[in-house]
Amino acid sequence: MRTAAPASSWVGHPGHGRMFAPGELTVGLFLPLRPYAGDMAGLRGQTEVVQQAERGGFAAVWVRDVPLADPAFGDVGQVYDPWTALTWLAAHTSRISLATGSVVFPLRHPIDLAKQAASVDHLSGGRLVLGAASGDRPVEFPAYGLDHAARGALYREAVDSFRALLEGERPAGADGAHLLPQPVHGRIPLLVTGSSQQSPEWIARYADGWLVYPGATATPDGPRALGRKIEAWRSAVPGREFRPAVTNEWIDLDEDPRHPPTPLRGGFVLRTGSEGLLDLLGRWRDAGVNHGALGVQHGRRPAAEVVAQLAEEVVPHFPALAAAEPLASAW
Repeated sequence: MRTAAPASSWVGHPGHGRMFAPGELTVGLFLPLRPYAGDMAGLRGQTEVVQQAERGGFAAVWVRDVPLADPAFGDVGQVYDPWTALTWLAAHTSRISLATGSVVFPLRHPIDLAKQAASVDHLSGGRLVLGAASGDRPVEFPAYGLDHAARGALYREAVDSFRALLEGERPAGADGAHLLPQPVHGRIPLLVTGSSQQSPEWIARYADGWLVYPGATATPDGPRALGRKIEAWRSAVPGREFRPAVTNEWIDLDEDPRHPPTPLRGGFVLRTGSEGLLDLLGRWRDAGVNHGALGVQHGRRPAAEVVAQLAEEVVPHFPALAAAEPLASAW
């Protein structure tokens, strides 16, 4: 297995640098901005809101990988294939980091993963940050001819092969053939999502960062517990070198800045005013979180209105970091 890249590897990386630094927290925007309700027309106009988020100082925009719409699961993400969606966003933005939360590695052939990731990385000038998951929707695995129970082993194999291909290693049995393009910056940051069926020791050794679930967010107890989890992970990282921790929350942002943090839908959504959200983000930062991805699809208000309020009242306190300029794409 190829271990995580040393922290020094990411110096000058446009996507990583805009999102992550020790002791800092930045804010991202999770797509979709509205839930799919049976009509694709309801998803129109999201590009303009992402551009608004980029202008407003958001560090990243996030997409998810949901191959099949499972009626029992309900959530279908942004509907579009993540690589296609990111390619579109790469063409319509210039600085914001492009992140996946997350690509289901066991369902994808490593050659295809590496080709797609490197292609998006090039077309965006080096802005890709790749969250990788083992998959949480059992119905998808038999549709691919795979055993859901084997996803942990498949994940490890896919991660190792993915990295090997992006480091220029020639695939076995390919008679000298190799992968093009290679990443703009040499490597693509790979964030392990949740446990991905791996041990904490494996994540500490092999993850370039950790996308960890937030737990409760309406009271200080949740961020404190999250901080203990992150500290335990970082204590196991070889040399305790910096690797970013990321989390996310679905919010229903109230017009009243003083609206108290209130959990909805069993804690799946947090209704809060901007003051409560600022408090949560500050607690996350104190807990060692380096990036908080916010989803607004379950809120009551229009997404553009919420993003404008976040850009005015929240993001200036946690802005995107100064980073290397993305490589200009002339393709």
